[in-house]
Amino acid sequence: MGNKFLEGNFAPVSREHTITDLAVTGRIPEFLDGRYLRNGPNPLSEVDPAAYHWFMGDGMVHGVRLRDGKAEWYRNRWVRNPAVAAALNGEDASRFCGLDALGANTNVIGHAGRTLALVEAGAPIYELTDELDTVGRCDFDGTLPGGYTAHPKRDPRTGELHAVSYFFGMGNKVQYSVIDAAGRARRTVDVEVTGSPMMHDFSLTENHVVFYDLPVTFNAEMAVAASVPAALRTPAKLVVSAMVGKVRVPDPVTAMMAGKLGANGGLPYRWNPKYPARIGVMPREGGNADVRWFDVEPCYVFHPLNAYDDGDSVVLDVVRHPRMFDRELHGPGEGGPTLDRWTVDLAAGKVIEERLDDRGQEFPRVDERRVGRRHRYGYAMSADGGADPAGSLFKHDFHTGARHERAFGAGRQPGEFVFVPRHEDAAEDDGVLLGFVFDPATQRSDLTILDAETLDTVAAIHLPDRVPHGFHGNWVPSA
Repeated sequence: MGNKFLEGNFAPVSREHTITDLAVTGRIPEFLDGRYLRNGPNPLSEVDPAAYHWFMGDGMVHGVRLRDGKAEWYRNRWVRNPAVAAALNGEDASRFCGLDALGANTNVIGHAGRTLALVEAGAPIYELTDELDTVGRCDFDGTLPGGYTAHPKRDPRTGELHAVSYFFGMGNKVQYSVIDAAGRARRTVDVEVTGSPMMHDFSLTENHVVFYDLPVTFNAEMAVAASVPAALRTPAKLVVSAMVGKVRVPDPVTAMMAGKLGANGGLPYRWNPKYPARIGVMPREGGNADVRWFDVEPCYVFHPLNAYDDGDSVVLDVVRHPRMFDRELHGPGEGGPTLDRWTVDLAAGKVIEERLDDRGQEFPRVDERRVGRRHRYGYAMSADGGADPAGSLFKHDFHTGARHERAFGAGRQPGEFVFVPRHEDAAEDDGVLLGFVFDPATQRSDLTILDAETLDTVAAIHLPDRVPHGFHGNWVPSA
């Protein structure tokens, strides 16, 4: 049985590189002093195509160091959780399973002098060195035990990281947390939701936290099938189904379920048509009792572009999928994702939903200095169906309503692009966009630098190998 998330440029690469002699076309802007890093799934061991889900692959971080107009190095490293470390050392990795085996494969950020490889759903996150070697698990100096998230938001005013984390063992709760600029948790809040959703991301404004409680939920049948002997599956399914989404799952059951779910396998979350679709709005210093919930049309949102307050309303620009993991159980692929605007009218108690752009797109980004504030520009990768790159980068001007498109031509496939300002006080569009572009003709990728205003190529750094289609990256400036 074929699995497109193991084919073409979704297929993993088999080597780690350290390259210090990189060919460059064009001129790298001298204001770029730091590392462009990007994370994604890259199974180390052989996997079963019939079972493999894209979100479950072992994590691999790719990075390029830029300084003084030069590309100093390219490195790619597997994130060495216990299972990956054992396999790379030629040891038996099969004894590792569950959360210890799940890869930190989704995002990579810099915070408080640390480089962090991130993942969600209760699995550990990992600290890396500047050269991308694994240091070990990170729990923010013991202040935030348990899992974290793949999608924290940095408040540009305070430098704090805000996040919403989920794990099926928490029952009908998710956790909002704030990590201070020194890298320690200063606040956590448990928020009740309808059941046990996959809450992949959230939104932050100057005054509010926004929760996306949408109908992709923990699926007891899939989890039991992966973790319980056949003779016990029916009673186990009944027990887990009765508990999940109502109470915190007892520790022995959590250990059984999480301990058997292997990396590079299936994902135990699925579309749930009986689950209500809604968003919650909470004051940033509020608690569970302060959350107001608003119904929306059934859909799924992996990634908001940005959010901001507008008088008595909260404006949410999101990439909306019509549904997720209903028929396609290997990765996103349930219809074209569109750019939508949801305006939450707090006074009237309703949400106005409108379509901004019906072209398929994903991995939306905004100038990070505008997180939680009104933005003019946003960027997104064109996408076919779910998350397949469609060959272009979109730039949205929310003042004029215009959409500009940069096609890369000849079958080339861009991933997510991130904005880097020319200097700290530069205008919102004054800087460059960085992202990997795969060329199927050469089977290699370039780190491509675009002028953010014109979308013209400024420089391309040619890598010795391809960077498989993955998830999220960030520019980490030098200290």
